[in-house]
Amino acid sequence: MSQEAVPEQEAARETSVPEQGPPGLLQQMEELMAALNADLTQLDADLQQSTSAGDTTHPAPRPPAGDEPTRS
Repeated sequence: MSQEAVPEQEAARETSVPEQGPPGLLQQMEELMAALNADLTQLDADLQQSTSAGDTTHPAPRPPAGDEPTRS
């Protein structure tokens, strides 16, 4: 055999995730959830501000799904 035996520690180190490599799926999901949470927090703050400013207009109610007239 021409290949040398690789100690287990070196083999485990070679198969581990690189520290400086691209972000993993879990990290990407955490970043997306943090961004979504920040957006929702800002939206909630904007809605609270507009509600407390006396904005009492309500959108027209929408008919329930299935009750809409069909177009032929």
